[in-house]
Amino acid sequence: MNMNIPLQEPVLIFGFAVLIFLLFPILMGKLRVPAIIGPIIAGIIVGPNGLEILARDSTIELLGTVGLLFIMFIAGLELDLDGFKKYRNRSILFGLLSFSIPFVLGIMLGLWLELSILSAILFGTIFSSHTLLGYPAISRLGVAKNKAVTTAVGGTLLTDSLALLVLAIIAGASEGNLTYGFLVYLIIAIILFAVVVLIFAPKLTKWFFKRSNNEGTIEFNFVMAILFVAGAISLFVGLEPIIGAFLAGLALNRYIVDHGPLMNRIRFTANALFIPFFLLSVGMLMDLSVLISNPDALLTIILISIVAIGSKLLASWVTSKIYGYSKIESKVMFGLSTTHAAATLAITLVGYQFGLIDQQLINAVIVIILVTCILGPYFSEKYGRKLAVAQDRAVLDDIPPERILIPLANPNTMESLMDLGFALKQAKNTDEPLYPLTIVQKDLKQASNEVAQAERMLGRSIMYASGAEVSVKLLTRVDHNIGWGIERAATEERITTIIAGWDGKSEGSHKVFGKVIDNFLEHTYQSTLIAHIRQPLNTMERMIVILPSNVVYKPGFEDSISIIKGMASQLSTTIKGFVIRDNLETYQKVSQQVHPNIKMEFQSLDSWDSLYEQDLKGIKSTDLVILLSARRGTVAWHPVLETIPKKLATMNLENFIVFYPTEMKETDIRGSRGMKIPKELLFKGDYEV
Repeated sequence: MNMNIPLQEPVLIFGFAVLIFLLFPILMGKLRVPAIIGPIIAGIIVGPNGLEILARDSTIELLGTVGLLFIMFIAGLELDLDGFKKYRNRSILFGLLSFSIPFVLGIMLGLWLELSILSAILFGTIFSSHTLLGYPAISRLGVAKNKAVTTAVGGTLLTDSLALLVLAIIAGASEGNLTYGFLVYLIIAIILFAVVVLIFAPKLTKWFFKRSNNEGTIEFNFVMAILFVAGAISLFVGLEPIIGAFLAGLALNRYIVDHGPLMNRIRFTANALFIPFFLLSVGMLMDLSVLISNPDALLTIILISIVAIGSKLLASWVTSKIYGYSKIESKVMFGLSTTHAAATLAITLVGYQFGLIDQQLINAVIVIILVTCILGPYFSEKYGRKLAVAQDRAVLDDIPPERILIPLANPNTMESLMDLGFALKQAKNTDEPLYPLTIVQKDLKQASNEVAQAERMLGRSIMYASGAEVSVKLLTRVDHNIGWGIERAATEERITTIIAGWDGKSEGSHKVFGKVIDNFLEHTYQSTLIAHIRQPLNTMERMIVILPSNVVYKPGFEDSISIIKGMASQLSTTIKGFVIRDNLETYQKVSQQVHPNIKMEFQSLDSWDSLYEQDLKGIKSTDLVILLSARRGTVAWHPVLETIPKKLATMNLENFIVFYPTEMKETDIRGSRGMKIPKELLFKGDYEV
């Protein structure tokens, strides 16, 4: 077979590209340069302006475009919506500054270069847009929810939207179509497009996920369909597909759990294949001969570089000064916003097609794309790592490591319990593995078959957890009493949280949940979540927290609220707390002091009857009810708490959790710690402890 250069055989092209994606990041690591820069440099070397091994043909352009859409889509998926709502004014300001400063300076430079008014405006638009090329590094480092990152990502939507809107107007003006009718059509089409994507797509997604039965391939293909349909529709509207991809990410944000199996599949597909193709295609555009062939071109490139980089640096600096961001956060914002790639390239090519800019300016813009595609990811990774280190130190100071035990008995509820474990693990920000547990209740001599069956079920949990890249440590115990087996495993493994499933049925009138759960609740002190969940967690829209009288005085109360808030952040849900016969201000004050900073709305109720007859009557399948309860004999315990789980079950609630806070520092009267309850807590309202 003849080896034609550039390569024509699809297998050779793909194989050579994959080899680049393998070797160049390793080489960049040796040189202590961000790995994301590797494919860009490789594109310069092997592209049509280098060794000409690969051509920038339709295949490379197709895969590169898909990679670009993935970047914008993942940015929308990972945007902290609660943080965006809280910091939306900051995102708007940064977006306006990041657009207007480069836009004005670009127009001034264009006029200095003797461009026409229309060409100068287009030239300014080239500077104003940016691409979140450094975002994969920020996401990998786990600082995507930092307020500065949220500000930059949220501002990107406004910046690129304004830039592409100006591009559409200029394109219309160059063709003589700049009329009021054209502008009205453009604005109405954009609004309708945003409404369709942000309203219709979430409803369709919620309906689909409820019926998908956690089929990984089907769910992934559904998400891909939403992504590319949104990108295709944006083309018909007159916008670039990157806007549709970002809006699709926002639409699906709350339905794709950050560290769940589906999100991991999306990230893996993007980072392993398509994003590297985009970086490779960007590198192929570069022609180094431009730098040395024409002194005037070199001067133009230097001026453009100063304006392109300096304007984004100024926008980040001004925003950071106004809102008090640290120097590290300011540099992270600059790293995210300084990269010119997607929209810049689109605007440049459109301008060239309409004769508004010449080949010399195209070469200069390509140099800027190269420089900023190296500079942006470098700043993002370098200072994102420093931000992650500072964040980890704060976590280590405030929150102890968390070990989560998940007893498994029913294969049909394994996924829902593991999903709850994923959300809780992320809420606690722990690197510890999950601990799936099976208990075999048999005589030791007859337990081999049952142990084998238990291990098969644990094997399913391994496969499910591996899809989310969550490590697990499997536990199997043989015991005459299942509750004792759970208690023994929790003690031996130093577990801090237990997640157990409940079918809503209790054994006998004196049992709360049943013999097994009641037994280990009585003899353990760890925080425990007894879960009855029938709908996928990622379809939850609201958390309803029931707070009995005196529960605020439990030493584990703040930790429990932190867990609930962390889960709400993961699932993008709102939180409403019902306080039963207690001081509302006390709960509000404690909640405001607990991180993460998620708003929790409280309402005071006079009685349990009011809760049952009014507030829980309108519960939907997308509501997750959480009862913050107490073990017998501890602060906040009252006999009525032992009847509530049965009451919730008889109300046919699809999703509820009975949450028992940790008793590790508890003062109780069960005899296990032998300390006396403060007298003022013995009688409060109609609760007698």
